[in-house]
Amino acid sequence: MIELKLPEETFDPLFRDIALSGILSDGKALADAIPTRPVKDIMADYRQFSSMPGFDLMAFYNTNFLPGGLSNTDFTSDTEELLENHIRKLWPILTRKADGQVAGSSLIPLPNPYVVPGGRFNEIYYWDSYFTMLGLAAEGNWELIRHMTENFAWLIREVGFIPNGNRTYFLSRSQPPFFSLMVTLLASHEGDEVLGHFYNELQTEYDFWMESGATEEGTFGHKVVLPEGLLNRYWDRLETPRSEMYADDIHLSEASKRPEQELFRHIRSACESGWDFSSRWLSDGQNLDSIHTTDILPVDLNCLLAHLENTIARAAMVQGDSARSQWFRSKAEKRKDMIERYFWDSIQGYYFDYDLKENKRTSRIHAAGVFPLFLNLAGMDQGVRTLRFLQEKLLMPHGIVTTLYKTGQQWDAPNGWAPLQWMSFMAAKNYGHIELAKSIASRWTSLNEKVFKATGKMMEKYNVVDADAPGGGGEYPVQDGFGWSNGVYLAMKKYPGLNA
Repeated sequence: MIELKLPEETFDPLFRDIALSGILSDGKALADAIPTRPVKDIMADYRQFSSMPGFDLMAFYNTNFLPGGLSNTDFTSDTEELLENHIRKLWPILTRKADGQVAGSSLIPLPNPYVVPGGRFNEIYYWDSYFTMLGLAAEGNWELIRHMTENFAWLIREVGFIPNGNRTYFLSRSQPPFFSLMVTLLASHEGDEVLGHFYNELQTEYDFWMESGATEEGTFGHKVVLPEGLLNRYWDRLETPRSEMYADDIHLSEASKRPEQELFRHIRSACESGWDFSSRWLSDGQNLDSIHTTDILPVDLNCLLAHLENTIARAAMVQGDSARSQWFRSKAEKRKDMIERYFWDSIQGYYFDYDLKENKRTSRIHAAGVFPLFLNLAGMDQGVRTLRFLQEKLLMPHGIVTTLYKTGQQWDAPNGWAPLQWMSFMAAKNYGHIELAKSIASRWTSLNEKVFKATGKMMEKYNVVDADAPGGGGEYPVQDGFGWSNGVYLAMKKYPGLNA
């Protein structure tokens, strides 16, 4: 079992001193740094020399660490070539071989090759990888899809779940559970025996999301028991500053009047959602210190867990266990009923999250409301109304906007993200709105092409309101690369009979 060992614990107090000194512009660079000699020697020298007059903290850092979060390359873009060809050339740049163990590094070595997002993200990310796989599938690169799926299965066996990414500081949380979609994608090529192959890992993944408990202070964990049944929320196991954004979290806590442990838990749990950060999680809709992620039942998470339940049911049938298959089918059906009861707003005709503290649906409009359609969980009437709402409220000149709110957070307006475009595209296709599906795909891929012509890059996120303005907001500069943008672009362009 891989140990949850935080960099700030390994390099205490050096890590905290560097993080709070401000000498590094990006906290992730520190969390990912690779020590150049044994940890005990570095720390012995730090204790000996740090209090001496003239000690240079930056020089000490540069002497004892190499950057672990960046991958330098001589790759240059040719903006005159087709974007598809550019992406094909990017795959080798973004692909990592099986890792070796490096003492003192936060990287968890994976046994098979994998694709990283790009930019500052030089490790595998959980939900990103599914959308990357869509592009690999469009290109027929099933071997790499198999390798990546096996890596996630290995993490489930070693850790008990799939962490946010293969870093030790991610071992307290996961990300939106797309493993069952990865397995079914691979099965679409290799056959249903794939479901049986990953049967145990699918069940272990499910067990992780069903963890819960209660103390005098209240409930904890992902599972929330309600009068009519159960639903799930995002929940990080820790209530400390994030290693990768240590100083940012400390400074936010110092400026806030909230108990720091409560604040840190909500921040970390929003990171598990993948939507870090968004007005979706903010009680006042604007300020990060009002974040209350664990009070919210998210529609997208619960739709993904219904897919996981149905996938386990399919896998159980492959294994010849019809009783267990039926048990999970019934769980999925019950969850489907709960999704309608708690998330569907029959007045507005759209799906919303549910606030446990307020005992009502939230008012925040966001693109995650398409998940029931993406995963074929909505009835036809709900599907038609949801797509009408999507088209009227969230369809912008260049794609689906994440929310309607401008907060400066990256998962808000005017940004659009590749996974949300794909799920909206598939939602429209699944419910027979082919022209809307084509429109979403055309607007998004045209934006990708326009930005590529102007910059030579595929971006992490885009401005879907104004194509001449970059996507922005959040805790770090706009990243280029970029795994899931590459994947969704290719998948849309090559979708059978429905390409942009």
